[in-house]
Amino acid sequence: MDEDASPADVATPYQRMGGEAAVRALVDRFYDLMDLEAPYAGIRALHPQDLDGSRDKLHWFLCGWLGGPNHYIERFGHPRLRARHLPYSIGIAERDQWMACMMQAMQESKVDPALAERLAQSFFGTADWMRNQGG
Repeated sequence: MDEDASPADVATPYQRMGGEAAVRALVDRFYDLMDLEAPYAGIRALHPQDLDGSRDKLHWFLCGWLGGPNHYIERFGHPRLRARHLPYSIGIAERDQWMACMMQAMQESKVDPALAERLAQSFFGTADWMRNQGG
């Protein structure tokens, strides 16, 4: 951070991405890819046929996680990500498919490469923590 910059001058990832519309575009691309691309069939199978609710929840969650409005918390309270994902079998393959899908979505959504790299590190930590199966 620039020594003369105040914390208010430092853009959040949410702001750097372009705000709510850009986060929504990323989430929509992510779920479009999941729905269309064979390499993501494993994680697609974990979702309901209608992805609208999943799209909304990830959008709301990411807005807050990236430093924007806390839409998810306002609607549902604390995310409790691991607890909410325990009913689903998530192993290394599912983690890796989720990550590949998100990486492709970030690239196709033209997320700044430096920001995408930073987000990928954070996404990986969270995705790995969600695993409840060994493989």
